[in-house]
Amino acid sequence: MKKAVLLLVLLPAVALAQQGPASDPAGTVPTSVTFPTERVQTPTAADLYCAGFVSKKIDSRSKYVAGGWDSPFTARYATNDPIYLHGKGYEAGQEYTVVRELVDPNQFEFYKGQIAAVKAAGQAYAELGRVQIVDTRNNKMAIARIEFSCDNVLPGDYLIPFVEKPVAAFHLPMRFDRFAPPNGQLSGRIIMAKDFDTELGTGGKVYLNIGANQGLKVGDFLRAERSFNHVAQDPVDSLSFRASTVEPTQAHETTMNPTFMAGGKGPIVHIADMGQKGVGEIVIIGTTPTTATGMIVFALEPVYVGDRVELDQQ
Repeated sequence: MKKAVLLLVLLPAVALAQQGPASDPAGTVPTSVTFPTERVQTPTAADLYCAGFVSKKIDSRSKYVAGGWDSPFTARYATNDPIYLHGKGYEAGQEYTVVRELVDPNQFEFYKGQIAAVKAAGQAYAELGRVQIVDTRNNKMAIARIEFSCDNVLPGDYLIPFVEKPVAAFHLPMRFDRFAPPNGQLSGRIIMAKDFDTELGTGGKVYLNIGANQGLKVGDFLRAERSFNHVAQDPVDSLSFRASTVEPTQAHETTMNPTFMAGGKGPIVHIADMGQKGVGEIVIIGTTPTTATGMIVFALEPVYVGDRVELDQQ
């Protein structure tokens, strides 16, 4: 009986997963190769409140963590720990988000111009947790309890007012058009990722150089896309263009050309002409006027910092 009930529950989802768009794009033959099915991962509370963001610098830096119950012997605090807060204007019961200004100690560019792009977008912040003010009787410092921590909270971490975040709508399985040409919709770039990661899979958090000013909102889905010609920009990967593809029975060897190499006697393939490939789907979980935080909810292969993103109208 239980199996029968489970089957009845699953059948609608399976049917929806098999349904395509109202009409398939002209020039395509829909198969699992051209339109693999996405099973979208829905963001959790931890995804929403621990994702971090890139923004212009916070308005005030006067409120920050001063220490904890065992200071100076401890300097890392987590859920349920009491902490002391520097600053004025605290009220019992207020909630704050603890954030940290980030700096990448490696200063490594995963794509050309990345450091300048992040600098233009603003300051990178980690979201470390949520605290509640529990005692304001000391007129020099307030005392708070860490209600929820994403990571260790340290002295010097800043406080900003806690704001409830809208939850992205649940998304039924849908088809992912991996070979879709540019659709002319809002587009941007992944300029950075949480924890300074450079290659990410499902669940990874990324920061985009487009935001609310361009009409982007929480719950929007974007395709992560990459041109074939990106390989030509990598000094190591581009060496593959010099590898032989010839078989003994071929009269002439084909040259895979990134446009900067001369061809041989055989056919020449300009890899830039192969267009772009969709590598993943991203849902927006937070926005600022000029940037956005996204979560990768579906990935065919690793999504790279530097990949382009385009609004997905599905």
